[in-house]
Amino acid sequence: QVQLVESGGGLVQPGGSLRLSCAASGSVFRLNVMDWYRQAPGKQRELVASIGSGGNTNYADSVKGRFTVSRDNAENTVYLQMTSLKPEDTAVYFCHTNGLFGLRGNDYWGQGTQVTVSA
Repeated sequence: QVQLVESGGGLVQPGGSLRLSCAASGSVFRLNVMDWYRQAPGKQRELVASIGSGGNTNYADSVKGRFTVSRDNAENTVYLQMTSLKPEDTAVYFCHTNGLFGLRGNDYWGQGTQVTVSA
């Protein structure tokens, strides 16, 4: 079964750091663009960061300079390193990709991991 599983969320103080992980089942996503989205209470889900199969990255303006997305294709895992966290970063963070083997297809989402930034 093809799936994405996030981990690494938690409670952190403002200015702190967390690293989220997204483990993919098998190697079917190695050629895919992998995304991190987040959804705060009462708000729409928003794209936070993306990484291509070759390692090229894109970030939302709100997280540029603070978040870093990376991937380890040998481990079928994508990471989101978050630093200088702010209360407004509080949200459920989701891993996402589209299709298999780099071809367009179905959307795949993880179950989400909660990140809470609070003193």
